[in-house]
Amino acid sequence: MEVILKEDIKGLGFKNDIVTVKAGYGRNYLIPQGFAHLATEANKKVLAENIRQAAHKAEKIKQDAVDLATSIGELTITISAKAGESGKIFGAVTPLQISETLKEKGFDVDRKKISFTEEVRMIGSYKAELALHKEVSHEIAVEVVAAE
Repeated sequence: MEVILKEDIKGLGFKNDIVTVKAGYGRNYLIPQGFAHLATEANKKVLAENIRQAAHKAEKIKQDAVDLATSIGELTITISAKAGESGKIFGAVTPLQISETLKEKGFDVDRKKISFTEEVRMIGSYKAELALHKEVSHEIAVEVVAAE
């Protein structure tokens, strides 16, 4: 079953992509939740027209993402968390904490666009991936330290 995505879905595709999914997934989840609609010929023509009209806006959005990645550069974020004697932290460092720390530094990145390469449950250094645009991603260093 082919569907047109209405928004970015991690692991499946980006907004306005035409993707093939299993019929049950599309019919019972994507379409009722408003994440997609059927890729009929009429919907494909409407999508093509919308993409054509939005092409120059998309280029500006991409350029803004590139500028944001450039301005962030090789930034290292320090997160303090309560930790035990062994260095294991209580809970985990979440994308929300990274987003708030970036916002304090003047960079507005949505928490949904932040992911870690590995689970953050110990004190140490980690890498966080910022998916700023479907063609622009940036990696930052995250330093987890014990809270006083």
